Amino acid sequence: MTEPGDGPAEPSIDFVPALCFVPRGVTKERPEKIVLTQSELARIIGETRDQLHEGDDDNDDDDDEDEEDMDVDREDVAANNGHSQDDEFDFDNYENEENSTVTNIANVADEQVPDEDEDSEAEDEVIKPTDNLVLVGHVQDDAASMEVWVFNQEEQALYTHHDFLLPSFPLCIEWMNHDAGSDKPGNMCAIGCMDPVITIWDLDIQDSIEPTFKLGSKGNRKKQKEQYGHTDAVLDLSWNPQFEHILASGSVDRTLILWDMDEGQPHTTITAFEEKVQSIEFHPEEAQSILTGCSDGLVRLFDCRDADNVDSAFVKWQISGEVEKVLWHPTETNYFIIGTNDGSLHYADKRQPKKLLWSVKAHNEEISGVCFNKEMPNLLTSTSTEGTLKIWNFNSTEPKHVYEHDFNMGRLQCMRQCPEDPYTLAFGGEKPPRCAVFNIKNFEAVRRTFGIPDAE
Repeated sequence: MTEPGDGPAEPSIDFVPALCFVPRGVTKERPEKIVLTQSELARIIGETRDQLHEGDDDNDDDDDEDEEDMDVDREDVAANNGHSQDDEFDFDNYENEENSTVTNIANVADEQVPDEDEDSEAEDEVIKPTDNLVLVGHVQDDAASMEVWVFNQEEQALYTHHDFLLPSFPLCIEWMNHDAGSDKPGNMCAIGCMDPVITIWDLDIQDSIEPTFKLGSKGNRKKQKEQYGHTDAVLDLSWNPQFEHILASGSVDRTLILWDMDEGQPHTTITAFEEKVQSIEFHPEEAQSILTGCSDGLVRLFDCRDADNVDSAFVKWQISGEVEKVLWHPTETNYFIIGTNDGSLHYADKRQPKKLLWSVKAHNEEISGVCFNKEMPNLLTSTSTEGTLKIWNFNSTEPKHVYEHDFNMGRLQCMRQCPEDPYTLAFGGEKPPRCAVFNIKNFEAVRRTFGIPDAE
């Protein structure tokens, strides 16, 4: 029980299930702030009221669940905006390994409240060409939001820029530079949630209260709106940088959809799965190829050029357990890694279907993240829900354990890599600081094993 004068109750659920880096130099120096007119605000309030009322009427019938019309054409895409909130979270600090440099959500309080408040806040509003954005999906009890953080590697600075509410629990975040309806590069992100509808947000817009557009619709019989897209939670997303209008999504509903974002509609739906599709990634060079990991224990590699026969045009690898992660090697692009729910890692070659080059019991719990290193091709990092980061020195025949570290963040839910520096990783967990950015060159064992010079 909270007594008068006590602070707000601590949330019983508080963790980061998904995050993503945004490359440097693509974000506007000053993201636009949207001011709603009275008519726009009235429209949004009215639509929300209608949704709530119809939701009450249809509470026992999922088919009748009200959903805002999400049919998207190029004109609609260009006209709509993103979604924001001003909620901030106060995290506690934590101890790190001696001589390690960690930037995390916990230690940014001092950075955000300097002596020169106004000047510093104005400076923090400006996004520099040397800044990365870190998109952090955050869940607190029943509330879900995406926090947009600014990370500057040279200055070792990390601070919140803005955030916005999400319609449901975020499961995956994907950055892309395709702005549907525009002939200019964009700065967008797609978010997959427990809700089957994918939301697309413009990261150069700070204060709008709805996504730029949505992919999918639950349908509504009363309004004669047809369902399309996924019917259950979206577990992973992969953008195709060679065909920039294509976004892939894998779902609990046992399908993989290739979306044409310019049309706002599914281009191809793949149904060759026996269980939920948990991890997907387009090949880094062969735009028609997409790798999938499924709970049925199969990794499938699809050739998407023939949409009519795509359900049978695949090769596969069988592993024991459920596939949690699949990832292509960024430079040795015939190879990929597989992470499973029992903590195993498997290495495979796309030219050798059904064969695994090596396997190792890497962790005691499920694999929650894997990253290769484009500058050091034999370096691999993995994280697990047991809470540890492990670093591996591997080749085509075996992996060798180099080092492991516990960030004291509880269960590590996710790991992503900085686009410009593959040694800099971001982690999401369930204990303070809940999100941290760390350079693994700080580990002496990593520098020694891979011949990395000590920092001056």
